[in-house]
Amino acid sequence: MPGVSRTALYAAIRRDLRAGLSTREIQRTRHVTWRTVKAAEESAWPQPRAAYPDRGSKLDPFKPVIEEMLVADLEAPRKQRHTATRIFNRLVNEHHLTGVSYDTVRAYVRQRRPQMQAEHGRGEADVFVPQTHLPGREGEVDFGEITVRLRGELVTCHLFSLRMSYSGKAVHRASATGGQEAFFEGHVHAFDVLGGVPAGKIRYDNLKAAVAQVIGFSRQRVETDRWIAFRSHFDVDAFYCQPGIKGAHEKGGVEGDIGFFRRNHLVPVPEVDSIAELNELIDGYDTADDHRRIGHRLHTVGEAFAAEKTLLKPLPLEPFETGLWLTPRVDRYAQVTVRSNRYSVPSRLIHRPIRVLLNASDLTIYDGRTPVAHHERLLGKGGSRLELDHYLEALTRKPGALPGATALEQARAAGTFTAAHEAWWAAACKTHGDTAGTRALIEVLLLHRHLRSEQVVAGIQAALQAGAFTADAVALEARKAADTDPSSVATNCAAANDEPGQVGSLTEQRLTHLPSDTRPLPTMTPYDQLLGRSKETS
Repeated sequence: MPGVSRTALYAAIRRDLRAGLSTREIQRTRHVTWRTVKAAEESAWPQPRAAYPDRGSKLDPFKPVIEEMLVADLEAPRKQRHTATRIFNRLVNEHHLTGVSYDTVRAYVRQRRPQMQAEHGRGEADVFVPQTHLPGREGEVDFGEITVRLRGELVTCHLFSLRMSYSGKAVHRASATGGQEAFFEGHVHAFDVLGGVPAGKIRYDNLKAAVAQVIGFSRQRVETDRWIAFRSHFDVDAFYCQPGIKGAHEKGGVEGDIGFFRRNHLVPVPEVDSIAELNELIDGYDTADDHRRIGHRLHTVGEAFAAEKTLLKPLPLEPFETGLWLTPRVDRYAQVTVRSNRYSVPSRLIHRPIRVLLNASDLTIYDGRTPVAHHERLLGKGGSRLELDHYLEALTRKPGALPGATALEQARAAGTFTAAHEAWWAAACKTHGDTAGTRALIEVLLLHRHLRSEQVVAGIQAALQAGAFTADAVALEARKAADTDPSSVATNCAAANDEPGQVGSLTEQRLTHLPSDTRPLPTMTPYDQLLGRSKETS
């Protein structure tokens, strides 16, 4: 009967037989043969249909050859084994295969390869043993890549993740690179957020930031010196996973966490102006994830972590310097080379050795103990990051070098050299000539060292309206703008005076910013007592 399963048909036939219907009548009403009626009478379950015999194929004479190739692959290096394409080409060129398509050969190889591996004791399926993680004992660490739009440009950053195995609480940190600085900064940030260090082991793969050499196929590693010092400082017990894809299964929690974080928090691609802004977003995402529930767990991530937070090892009192100290020499372009990128320093430091503290996403340059420059770390290699302010003293002597200066182009791209600067420069050059006008602009740019950028821009705009194209005029207007700025020092100075409009005292302004003195007033009583004793003895 069309549309009825064989089991339902057998059930109907058996009901008809119990009702006393004859075999002929059942055949007529059910549209079946007498063999079907007899089979239903013998068993309520239909017998499986007999399989059709395999039809011959043009590939049959070549199957032993294919199997020989697959057997040879069992002893061959993993990257030099037969693919289906290579097997098909060998059959055509060496064994004159004709009339058989590539798809037929590929389907047979796909079916036969795992069978051959099983027959020869190879390729057994991995068994995943369920694990129980104790609270506060274990963590997992890994790096992943993320894509963000940084100041309008699509760039690839690195995402550090430390995940607690028991609660699933994960702490993330984005950085410009995935080097040792980012590795250490990620740990320090995670430990600060967690409030402690896992009391047991933290699982790692073979990151170059920690592992200098993998010894054979064992779990023994030669660790880097800075990583040894870091582990000693925070009392971290490291557990290294097996190399390759097998090791990923040993820290599957953090492997899946990075993918979850990308899909749920970084889609669509976030747009930020700095790595610091990106990390602020990431911190908010981590806090929001405390309210999610993993799988069929009874408690949320935050609730489970609250139970294990008190079991963590306490943090050390002394900080650990996560950055890397370097000592390059300043070249004749007032630049230092750090990790294949160039960064500017004040031109007075040319040909002098300086110190650089390299962090994951920025670097600070020191002249002795005095910081002289700070740069956001460049992504990639072969780039340069120059500040126009570092070249102003040199440009005073060489004003003709300013129009084509790379630092000027970067200042324009960053928006620090504004349209107001451009307009005033053009007007000053028209009034005083190119050389004198450019020198006047350089004097205006030097004002940025003492006044806020918006105050200088306001002074430039006021000077443009007044037709005053000297640096003194811009300085005067900029200081007027500073006087009317509620957040400026000049306003605080004026507020410290009793009479409005009176010129403020620098001493009074400094005194207003000093903390209150709670010490008692000095007294001369002890000295008077000493004087009294001296009179008695005399």
